[in-house]
Parts: sequence; C-alpha cells; structure tokens
Amino acid sequence: MPSPAPHARLPLAFGGDYNPEQWPPEVWEEDVRLMREAGVTTVSLGVFSWARMEPRPGEYDWEWLDTVIGLLHEAGISVNLGTPTVVPPAWFYRAHPSALPVTREGVRLAFGSRGAICHSNPDYRAAAATITEALGERYGSHPAVVLWHVHNEYGAPVLACYCDTCATAFQGWLRGRHGTLDALNEAWGTAFWGQQYGEWEEITPPRATPSVCNPTQQLDYRRFADAQARANFVAERDILHRLSPGVPVTTNFMVAPSQGQTVDYWAWAKEVDLVTNDHYLMTDGRRTHVNLALAADLTRSVAGGAPWLLLEHATSGVNWQPYNPAKRPGEMARNSLGHMARGSEGAMFFQWRQSRSGAEKFHTAMLAHSGTDNRGWREVTDLGRRVADLADLRGTRTRGDVAVVWSWDSWWAQSLEWRPSQDLDARERLDSFYEALYDRHLTVDFLPPTGLAELDPSRYPLLVVPQLYAAPLSIAADLDRYVSRGGTLLVSFFSGIVDENDTLHPGAYPGALRDVLGLTVEEFDPLLPGETVGVRRVGGGESESYAADLWSEVVIPGAGCETVAVFADGRTAGGAALTRHAVGSGAAWYLATRLTGADLAAVVDLTLADAGITPVDLPSDVELVVREGESGTFRFYVNHTESEAKVALPDGSWATVPAGGVEVFRDPR
Repeated sequence: MPSPAPHARLPLAFGGDYNPEQWPPEVWEEDVRLMREAGVTTVSLGVFSWARMEPRPGEYDWEWLDTVIGLLHEAGISVNLGTPTVVPPAWFYRAHPSALPVTREGVRLAFGSRGAICHSNPDYRAAAATITEALGERYGSHPAVVLWHVHNEYGAPVLACYCDTCATAFQGWLRGRHGTLDALNEAWGTAFWGQQYGEWEEITPPRATPSVCNPTQQLDYRRFADAQARANFVAERDILHRLSPGVPVTTNFMVAPSQGQTVDYWAWAKEVDLVTNDHYLMTDGRRTHVNLALAADLTRSVAGGAPWLLLEHATSGVNWQPYNPAKRPGEMARNSLGHMARGSEGAMFFQWRQSRSGAEKFHTAMLAHSGTDNRGWREVTDLGRRVADLADLRGTRTRGDVAVVWSWDSWWAQSLEWRPSQDLDARERLDSFYEALYDRHLTVDFLPPTGLAELDPSRYPLLVVPQLYAAPLSIAADLDRYVSRGGTLLVSFFSGIVDENDTLHPGAYPGALRDVLGLTVEEFDPLLPGETVGVRRVGGGESESYAADLWSEVVIPGAGCETVAVFADGRTAGGAALTRHAVGSGAAWYLATRLTGADLAAVVDLTLADAGITPVDLPSDVELVVREGESGTFRFYVNHTESEAKVALPDGSWATVPAGGVEVFRDPR
C-alpha cells in the first residue's frame, strides 16, 4: 500500500504527550484552555491508554476519548493519536502470560512497568492488531487526527525475548536470511568449538552459555529481535493506512542516547511515513548540547535529509537519571530551536501536565505541579510564540557540510565479547569525531556504509569513518571511487575488519579498507588502562605532538602512503600513527590510535585543509545552522555561552546573539 505524503496536514508542531486518563474530566477543559494560551498546536494522545480504551476483553470505552478529541478539535489543536500497544492491560497478561518476555537467563519478566512484550508472541500480535483496528475504524477519518503514533520507543526497555516461541520464530528468520543450514554453518563459523547444526530445530536463541556464545549467533539474534519488533510496527501501520488513508504513521525513534544500542534506524526509517525522535539531555558530565546536535543531525540523516519531528524532550529535568538538574533559564528554548535548526518541524515534549503519581511524577512537563505562576510556564508560552513565528520554515531542509559514516549493525557486532580491548567503543569514537566537527561549526550529515556508491566529493568534500568494525565488502570500491574523484577520507582505527557475518575479511587488516588506505596493519597492540603513548608529527615541533591512549598498532605504509605522524614511544615507537594515501585527485587518511579533545581536533583540521574546507569563524559554542527551501533561507545562531556573541551576516552587517539565546535570520529570497 503506498504511503501517504508526510507533512500533508501537519502544522509546525508545538505541544506534548497528553494523558487525560490521569485526571478527572473537570481538568480537561482547563487543560485545553491553557494549551491555547501556550500556543499548543498538537498533542500526542492515547499512547499508554489501552487499559482505559479496552477495560475488559472486547469491551471498549470510547466516551472519554471522544470527549477529549472533541475538546481539542474545537480549540484548533491537532491530535497525534497513539496505538497503545506498548502496554497491554493486566487482563491481557492474565490470559496470556506467555506474552511476557523471557531474559537470556530464562527469567520471565512481570507486568507492572511498560514494554514487557515478546514481539514474537501470536496472542500479543493479534491483540495489538485488534485494538489498532478498533482505533482506526473509530478515528481514522476524524479531522483532528493528523498523525498516527504506533507503540512507543521500540526497544525501550526490552527488545529481545529468549522464549521458546522466539526460538521457533528465530529458526524461520534464519531460513529466510541464510537459506540452507550449510550456509548458516559457514556464516556462523560453527566449525569453531564444534557448534555445527544438522537440523534447524537444534538452533536456539543465544541464551546464557558457560563461556562466550557464538558471536554471529548473537549478532543475528539482535537483527532478528529488531526485525520482529519492526514487523509488528508494519502490521499496525498497514491497518492504519487502510482505515485512515492520507494520514501519516510514525513511531518515536531514539537515535542517539549516550548509552544503549536501540534498533537499526536506517532500516526503520524506510517503514515510517514521518521520522520522529525523542531526545533527552544526558547529564553525564559531557557537553549536553553537542549530543543534542548529534541526535538532531542523525535523525535528519535517517530521514534522508527530509524534515522530521522532535516528538519528545523535556522542559527541564527528567527523573530517570542518577542526577536530574533543572535546565537553566532559556535552555529549554535553546534546545527546542536547536532541534528545529537541524530539521525538526516543531518541538514536542513529554508531557503536557506533570503527573502526580507513577514512575515519572518528578519528570518535568509543560504545565508543572505548581501551575502557571512560575518561570517554566512563562518560558513555555514564549516558546509557543517563537515556534508560531517560524511557520514559513515548514518544508525547508538543513544544509550539511561534511559526512560521517555510522552503522548500528557494526556497533552491535563490535560490542560483543572478546574483542582486542573491552574498552573499544564505536559510539565513543562517533561522539569524539562529531564534537571535533561541531567545534569547527560544521553541520554533519550521516550515511550508512551501504549508501556510499554515488557519494559526490563536491557535495561532501570530507567523509569521516569514526569506527566501522563491520564493513560490507562493497565499501572498498565505493570509497576508492569517492577518494579518486577528489574526496578526502578520514578513517579511525579498528575499521573494515569483518564482514556482515563478523567474519574477518581475507588478508591483512584493515580488511575492506586496506587498499584505499594504502597500508596494512601487522598487529594490534591495545594499551592498558591508564597507559598512554605520544604521537609526533613528522618534522613537527612540540606543538604538533599529541597524547594517545587505548590503542596502538603496527602500521606498514604501502607505496604512495605518506607517514604524517609516528608513535613517539611505547611498544610501537617509530611506527606510523597517522598516514595519508593519495588516490586519484583525493586522499585517504588513517589514524591508528585514539586521540581526544584538542589533539583529535588538530588531526581533523589537517583533513579539513586537505579537503579545502574553511570552517566558519564563530566563537566557541555558538552554532550556525542553515535551513533553506522555497520559502527562503533561515540562519539559526544558537549561543550556548554565558556571553553575548557578535556574528557576521551574509550582507556584511553584524548582529548580536544574547547569552544563552537563539536568533533566526531570514535571507531575502
């Protein structure tokens, strides 16, 4: 069934999750009145309401939902209507306890939280389809419903189940992926440790084992679990496409939490009509606004560069981290407009009214426990006006400057046990390289490793591969073509090592990337915790020496591969640490160790100069992000500092961006 055109009925969205079932009916009219005061245009409704919609099997209660949707519609507020399939009712689990997921250790989880779902369970799948069908039949043509929101944050907190039902489904999925048992045994390398399978029924999920479980079995199971959840989304989506034609269907992604590996959003983005994302600041000591920018850039990239929607973030502190500080004055607007600069068609929150009970009662909301006489409410209403003033932004696209390769699949593979160092972390490398580019005021577009065949160096003069342990063989020709046509490639260590089955590419490291980098790696030599080595530019002075940790290796440059920096000490002293290989009219750089902060930025600067990129001259922590389209060009200046910033505009004039503020300038068409 063809997908409806995304955004066809969507205004710039400003609002949040609305959970009226937590409140008596007399509060609902007050909520709608205050929503209008705040400039709310859209609310997400019904996400956790299955027990209220269907209090007993087959018995529906729509009166409350009819009333709420009617009040919102009369007030001109659109509805993002959720299918409540993330939390089936207690009666469902009493009747179908096998729908509860089983851990790898064989423990069946209990009802009493959210997301306790075995995605292979036929009873769950049937019940989810039934409630979705009922919702679609009742509200599919309601004029208030402009978006459908299936489930909630797939994979949080449980993605994989290890029960017997999943075992049977896994066997079927493996038949589809590998075709024959001979092919599976080859892909999994089961000759090692005598793990060969002679019948499909012998294969189980990667449950708890005495030692390390087969890594490719684990990787395939991660893919299987992801595919099972995605199939459930597609089933609900197709029901809604049929019953609510023309209304886009989405589910909320979580593309860039600082921990947790979520799902493969390159695959999921192909199934939604509109990419949406949830983002919360992680108070782990890092610069939270850099993670925000990364999340927004990655979400836009998953959407193929198209506008997307921030479906959840927080007005201030959350309540599920160890420490949950409040946002400073102006930070909520800065976060919201920062997402919009990088492609979001609005700013939505969790949630509208702060809960009085339950697990998230201390999570902040648009309407706080203390009501409207507070800073938070004043900032919410101010933000509502700012979002409304940006109405012409709809449909414009954010312009990226450089590209970065990222793969959830490779991250899963690299994170399995028994790698050369347990501290190898592809996500840490992604964050570090992104921060270096961010500090050069460059906007990043992300690409999957399978999406590089037609990469144009004139569009992306620099391509960064922070860490791509599992690389498809096709990437070799793709990168060679990109570099030979004038592109500049920067690759970090432990990339190109294995294929999609976690099997080493033939020959010396770095496998699939060996030829384009013009070198071989003779041996990995990981560093111990606390151990560091120096890296020194060839012919450079003290200012061109760097401190590295975690990793070193023995690099053998080939013909035409220049050694730019060497290991100054340690077991690999004198060997190449940074190389440049000229290929055609471009160059491929390789960094054989871990640099961070200013040291990594210095290497990035070398590659930017090689690519002919001159970063914008702006103060540190002041962003410039550009959106452009038929309605014009919008320049977002986002100031994360405590001082006002002077910025130069394209017409040669100067403007002031207040401390902690955001200014948006529109170029004449």
